[in-house]
Amino acid sequence: MSRALSIAASLAVFVVGCRGEVSTDAPITPLRNMHFQQRYNSQAHSAFYGDGRTMRNPPEGTVARFPGGANVQYADFTVGHDESFLEDDITLGHETDSPAYVMTIPDRVTQAAGGLDAMVRRGQQRYGIYCTPCHGGVGDGRGLVYLRSQGPDGPRYAYPQPANLHDDRIRHIPDGQLYATIANGVRNMPGYAAQIPVSDRWAIVSYVRALQLSQINTGATP
Repeated sequence: MSRALSIAASLAVFVVGCRGEVSTDAPITPLRNMHFQQRYNSQAHSAFYGDGRTMRNPPEGTVARFPGGANVQYADFTVGHDESFLEDDITLGHETDSPAYVMTIPDRVTQAAGGLDAMVRRGQQRYGIYCTPCHGGVGDGRGLVYLRSQGPDGPRYAYPQPANLHDDRIRHIPDGQLYATIANGVRNMPGYAAQIPVSDRWAIVSYVRALQLSQINTGATP
C-alpha cells in the first residue's frame, strides 16, 4: 500500500512540475542560440581582454551620435547642439527663461549658415531627406508614406494624413514653434532631435516658409 502511495505521490509531483509557464515562444523553436547569444553585457568582466573590461574604446574616427556632443544643460538628450549654439532661443526655439516661442529664425543662425539663400538651399536638401516621405514634396501632407496607405477601394490601413504645411494655422505659428515640432515631434510625428542638428532644423524651417510663400505668391493650391 505504501508503495502505491509513493508512486501516486511521485506522479502527482511530476504532473505539477510539468505544468510549465506562459510563454510567447512557439512549441518548437529551432535555433535557440538566436535567443541566447554569446555576447558580453555592459560593465561585465571579460576573460578575453587583458584589462578585463568588456567595454572597449570606440575606434579612431568614430562619429558621435549627437553632433558636437550633448548639451549638458539638457542631459535628457531631447536636444543636441552644434556650432556652439547654446542659447535657449536657438536650441529650444523659445526665448531664454520664457515659454514664448521666437517669432522668426534667430539672425545668428542665418549668419552662421552663410546667409538666407544658403540656408534655404540647405533646408531644401534636408527637407527632401526627412520630411518629404510624410509631408510630400510640396508640403501638402500627401507623401509616399500616406499614399501607400490608400488603396483603390479605400484605405489599406488606418494611417492619419500628415499635416498640410500650407494650412492657415501652420502658416501663422511662430518659427520657434515649427522648429520645436521638428525637434520634439507632435502627436503621430516623432521628434528628430537625434537625427537633425540644430542648424539643419532651422534650415528646414526656412525652406518650409519658402514653400508656403511660393504657394501664396502663385495662388496655387498644393
